[in-house]
Amino acid sequence: MKKYLSILSKKYFNLTCLAILAGLMVVFAAGCKKKQETVPPPPDVEVVEVIQKDVPVISEWVGTTDGLVNATIRAQVTGYLMKQNYKEGEVVKKDQVLFEIDPRTFQAALDQAKGELAQQEARWTTAKANLIRIKPLADQNAVSKKDLDDAIGREESARASVLSAKAGMDKAELDLGFTKVASPIDGIAGIAKAQIGNLVGPGQLEELTTVSTVDPIKVYIAISEQEYLKAMEKRSGQGRSIRLEMVLADGSIYPHKGTFAYADRQVDVRTGTIKVAALFPNTGNVLRPGQFARVRAEMEVKKGALVVPQRAVTEIQGRYLVGMVGPENKVAIKQVKVGERFGQLWVIEEGLQSGEKVVAEGTQKVREGMVVSPKPFGVEAQAESGAAQQPGAKPEAKPQPKTENR
Repeated sequence: MKKYLSILSKKYFNLTCLAILAGLMVVFAAGCKKKQETVPPPPDVEVVEVIQKDVPVISEWVGTTDGLVNATIRAQVTGYLMKQNYKEGEVVKKDQVLFEIDPRTFQAALDQAKGELAQQEARWTTAKANLIRIKPLADQNAVSKKDLDDAIGREESARASVLSAKAGMDKAELDLGFTKVASPIDGIAGIAKAQIGNLVGPGQLEELTTVSTVDPIKVYIAISEQEYLKAMEKRSGQGRSIRLEMVLADGSIYPHKGTFAYADRQVDVRTGTIKVAALFPNTGNVLRPGQFARVRAEMEVKKGALVVPQRAVTEIQGRYLVGMVGPENKVAIKQVKVGERFGQLWVIEEGLQSGEKVVAEGTQKVREGMVVSPKPFGVEAQAESGAAQQPGAKPEAKPQPKTENR
């Protein structure tokens, strides 16, 4: 019996050991499998080659539109406003009457001035007649020298009175004419600042309205001294003016090109900029004074510049970084010096070489020394696939993804 129990105990012990060993093997295998599953594959990124090309250097400035001529319309005589003869915002012609002031007071003053002139002319006629009669008598010593001098004085005084009365009549006529307020230029008339029945005159601070000539329209921009000197050098070297492009507030490009018109007489010492006016055709008077605009111009062409997509460059605390994909698909983070922007591209002045590959999509995933799985950048990949499917056919343009703020 004891022998039988001993055999059973040994068999039970062996079975237990086998069970424990099998359990350990299962746990070890599960652990290895779990460990293998936690190793992530290399992240997919889109890369693009650094290309070399001629890039136009575009300068851009913020500007404000203004009328070529802005005529402020004010009342030159004091009186009550009786009529408004134009529609606000419409085109008016030179000498077109815009407002009328009550003319009765000025008509009466003109009539009075005419009467005064008639009286003085009558006195002058009498004085001249007396002088004509006395002068021969004075030559014959029939009258005294004093009588002749008195007659000459009365004639000259009467003549001066006539001139004074005529000047008074002319002023009265001018004042009467000023009761009809006319536009001095062709242009667009603004909203009236005075209402019918208001007392208006030279003492009023506010104008009646403003008329602006807007074709061509003027755009004021402020450019730096360096840009001004470059523009003058380019203008004198080429013998022609620089063509300007204007971007409106809604982002649309104005269809007409403009030119620099003139620069202010001095540089603003506070900002180091000079005020410059540009002129743009304004057919149909679409543009109005006071609008926001961005003016840009091609100042020069940079030959053989190295360019990458703007989204490939990350700015961190004033440092510009790119992820360059090197041998064995390892990423190297390099600091670069950037230049001008051209469309969706950015000029790289230092830090990269032509033909090197940089990460254009997925820059937030990469780190120094990381291994990645590179793929062609979106637009290039579509172009290559389209060319492969239809030899000789132009690939369809894929819209550029929006630039992310990093």
